[in-house]
Amino acid sequence: MSRYVKQLACRFHPDAALVEDYRAGDMVCPECGLVVGDRMVDVGSEWRTFSNDKDSKDMSRVGAAENPLFGGDSLETVMSLGTGSGAVDEFGKQKYNNGPRQMSSADKALRSGYDAIRQMAGRIALSSRIINRAFSLFKQCYENKCVRGRSQDAIVATCIYIACRQEGAQRTIKEICAISTSASKKDIGRCFKQIVQSLPNSNRPESIDIKNLVPRFCNQLELRQEIHIQKTAVYIAERAKELCDIQSRAPDSIAGASIYMACAAAGERKPMKDIQTAAGVMESTIRQIYKIMLPKAADLFPADFLFKCPPASLPQS
Repeated sequence: MSRYVKQLACRFHPDAALVEDYRAGDMVCPECGLVVGDRMVDVGSEWRTFSNDKDSKDMSRVGAAENPLFGGDSLETVMSLGTGSGAVDEFGKQKYNNGPRQMSSADKALRSGYDAIRQMAGRIALSSRIINRAFSLFKQCYENKCVRGRSQDAIVATCIYIACRQEGAQRTIKEICAISTSASKKDIGRCFKQIVQSLPNSNRPESIDIKNLVPRFCNQLELRQEIHIQKTAVYIAERAKELCDIQSRAPDSIAGASIYMACAAAGERKPMKDIQTAAGVMESTIRQIYKIMLPKAADLFPADFLFKCPPASLPQS
């Protein structure tokens, strides 16, 4: 204890040993309960228990828990901008800024990438789970240096693309290109190959499932029989993979052609331009796949499907 504490004594019981109440910060006389001193400062270590420190021997911790998204164990301080009169000088500039040495170059690069991920993901309202997955992928890419030489915009877009596929909220490469600043489809494709090769087999993204694309495309078309056409289009796409030579075609192109055929058979025909806008695929590509599927249209629909336009009367293009 400090000298001040040693001089404290109860005026009614001067020889009694005072008891310190750590919770309230008081010095109390054990004989009569008189509070001799208040607001005492605990000079001991600050003990904070975190969920991942149960097996640790030294539980003495000061400051916030470590952020797994940044490297190193340094306790760095980031000061916010002051708003009072004491925070600025006579020229109106901040007196206390974050020095250039307070954050390592690695953490600066990671923070820049995380900010870019948040900005891109916010444009299509991705969930926090997908954003956190993209953070982890970006950090892994930075540490492994598997995409050295690629632009940050392409790396960030690829991490978001892979995170969407891993979390079951699949997006096409064209949708990711639309939210990117400068990354092209080729840039994302090249980064995708490099990143996937560096991932363990258990973390590699699954192939795009048409079941996840058709509902989003149909929602953009504002169909009257949306649920009915969704189920029919998914069934057509799965059957067409078995009966038609379209296995090498892109999933979004197959989804667009399946929706076009389902709409025509259900009597709610949509222009090809609307399908193109919803799927993000060239109109000529959708027509090519549709023409391949058309000869076996009778075998592509469910058995209980009620045709308002029979397969023989479906549009030829």
